[in-house]
Amino acid sequence: MNTLTDRYLAATLRSVPTPRREEIASELRASIEDMIEDRTGGGQDATAAEREVLTELGNPDRLAARYADRRMHLLGPTYYLIWWRLLKLLLSFIPALVGTIFTIVEVAEGRGFGAIGPGLVVAMQTAVQITFWLTLTFVLIDRFRPTVDLPDWTVDELPDVPAHRDISLVDTIAAVVMLVVTIGYLPLQHYQSWVRATDGDNIPILDPALWSFWLPALIVVLLGDVVFEIVKYRIGRWSWPLFGVKALLNLAFGVPLVWLALSDRLFNPALGERLDWLAVADNREILAAVVALSAVVVSVWELIDTAIKTRRRTA
Repeated sequence: MNTLTDRYLAATLRSVPTPRREEIASELRASIEDMIEDRTGGGQDATAAEREVLTELGNPDRLAARYADRRMHLLGPTYYLIWWRLLKLLLSFIPALVGTIFTIVEVAEGRGFGAIGPGLVVAMQTAVQITFWLTLTFVLIDRFRPTVDLPDWTVDELPDVPAHRDISLVDTIAAVVMLVVTIGYLPLQHYQSWVRATDGDNIPILDPALWSFWLPALIVVLLGDVVFEIVKYRIGRWSWPLFGVKALLNLAFGVPLVWLALSDRLFNPALGERLDWLAVADNREILAAVVALSAVVVSVWELIDTAIKTRRRTA
C-alpha cells in the first residue's frame, strides 16, 4: 500500500542524484514521521496530520532542488541587471538597422513597397536571435561562474529626474517613417509606378524634368524635416525657435509644391497619353488645385497646431 508519505518520498527522490537517494530518503522519512508524531501527540488524527505535514513541506520538486543544491531559475540576480540593460540596448537599434538595410537592398532590386513586409520580418527575426543568443550566453556564464566581483552600486549612478516631454517617441517615429517613405517614393516612382505604357514601360507620376532641380531640392527639405524631428525629440519640448524652423521647412516644401502643381509642371505630361481623363485640361486643373489645396491645408494646420502647443508651453 502506498501511503501519502511513500508517494511524497518517491516524487522527491526522482529528482535528486542517485548516490544520495538512500541518505535523503532516510532523513526525510524520519523528519516526516517526527512531525506527524508531534501532531498526533496533541490528539490530531494521523491521516489529517500526515496530510498537513506534507502540505507544509511543499512541492516535492522544490524540496528536491534544495537537497540537490540546484537552481530553480534560468538567470540569477548576479548577472540579471547586466543582461537586461544590454538586451534593451541591442534591441533599441540593431533590429531596426538590419530591417532598414534589408528593405533598402530589396527596393534597389526593384521590389518597391513589397519590400516593407519582408523588412519587418527580418527585423523581428533579428530581435529574436539577439534575445536568444544573449540570454544563452548569460545563462552559461551564470552556471559556470555564479560568483564574480562586480563593481558595487553607488548613488552616483542615479539618473536625473526625467523632465516632462511635449514630444513623444511614438509621434517622432511615426513622423520620421512617413518622411522616409516619402523620400523613398520620389525616386522609386521614376522606375516603379502604377502607370504603364502600352509597351509595358514605366511612366513616372512626376515630371522627369523636375529631377534637374526641384525633386532633389524637395528631397533635401524632407531630409531637413527628418533632422528636425530628431532634434525636436531630443529637446523634448516646443519653443518659438523650433516653431520658426518648422514654419521655414513647411514653406520650403509647400510653396514649390503648390507652384509646380498650379503651373502644370508637377505631373508627367506622358500620363495624359495613358490616362484619358488627364488629357482633358479641365481635369488637370482640378487635380492641380486639389494637390495645391491639400498642401496648403496640411501646412497651415501643422503650423496652427504647433503654435498652440508652443504658446501653452511658453505661457
